[in-house]
Amino acid sequence: MMPSAPFRLLLAGSTVMAIAAAVACGPPPATPVKHNIEKVKQEREPDKLVARGKAFAQMGDLTRAEQYFASAMEQGADPDEVMPLLLRICIESGRFRVGIDHARNHLKVRPDNVALRFLLGSMLQAVGEIPAAREQLERVVSTEPEHADAHYSLAVIARDHEGDLMRADRHFREYLRLRPDGPYADEARSSLLESVP
Repeated sequence: MMPSAPFRLLLAGSTVMAIAAAVACGPPPATPVKHNIEKVKQEREPDKLVARGKAFAQMGDLTRAEQYFASAMEQGADPDEVMPLLLRICIESGRFRVGIDHARNHLKVRPDNVALRFLLGSMLQAVGEIPAAREQLERVVSTEPEHADAHYSLAVIARDHEGDLMRADRHFREYLRLRPDGPYADEARSSLLESVP
């Protein structure tokens, strides 16, 4: 049984309206899509990611700042610029273990980065990983014997965690030789052994 002519006209009109609605609700024209793709690509540019990380850090949103700095590193940002920012955020937010992971990963690529190795040793010391901290700090002083703060940190580890007063004395003396007026000079002087057998 064929539907009546008015019903067919109504059905045809409904079909046309449904098609028109589908076309109207379809994807936007190609130009805005292309614009959105370009915007996403720009947001992945390392310098943009670093700028956003800095902005979030200034606002106090350290988690987002860390995410943007880490993304910037993944996208090829200059590690000498971004790694200190990233680690500062990790330290300020108390996320030492995350900072340790970032530092270890970067040292696989740049094992000669003495400043980063010292920072890694300091973070390891802060979380109580004393043998690993000592290892990193010893690598610092073997590469850069004039690194006063590494000598100080090794002295504190030897004195406070390992009970090795002779080694502590040696590192405190080296610290004082390098920085006689340094911020830890008074502590270093008061920790020296009177006589060394």
